[in-house]
Amino acid sequence: MGDKPHLDEEALAELQDVMEDEFEVLIQTYLADSRDRIHSLRQALEADDGDAFTKAAHSFKGSCINIGAPRLGELCLEAEKAGKASRLDEAPALLDAIDAEFRQVTQRLHALLVS
Repeated sequence: MGDKPHLDEEALAELQDVMEDEFEVLIQTYLADSRDRIHSLRQALEADDGDAFTKAAHSFKGSCINIGAPRLGELCLEAEKAGKASRLDEAPALLDAIDAEFRQVTQRLHALLVS
């Protein structure tokens, strides 16, 4: 699990080539969406709604993989599995890990945009 990088530099370089001027918009949109998704995960957890938790984790996983944040994607997959198996007792620790990893990803993506 820990062997996945925070960012997939190659995937991001490729996205940057393809998107050109839209790259920054893509990144900002991803970051804003991710904040919403983390909020949704928290709300689902507070409501003890395993189904909503699983769905939020699943869609978050997809966007992380698309943007090139493999470690965060992996954490979302773990959260999705916990939700599916109704193991919401594991969710708070996973959410903390997702939160911390998202901060790492945010810092690194911001650094990419200013470079």
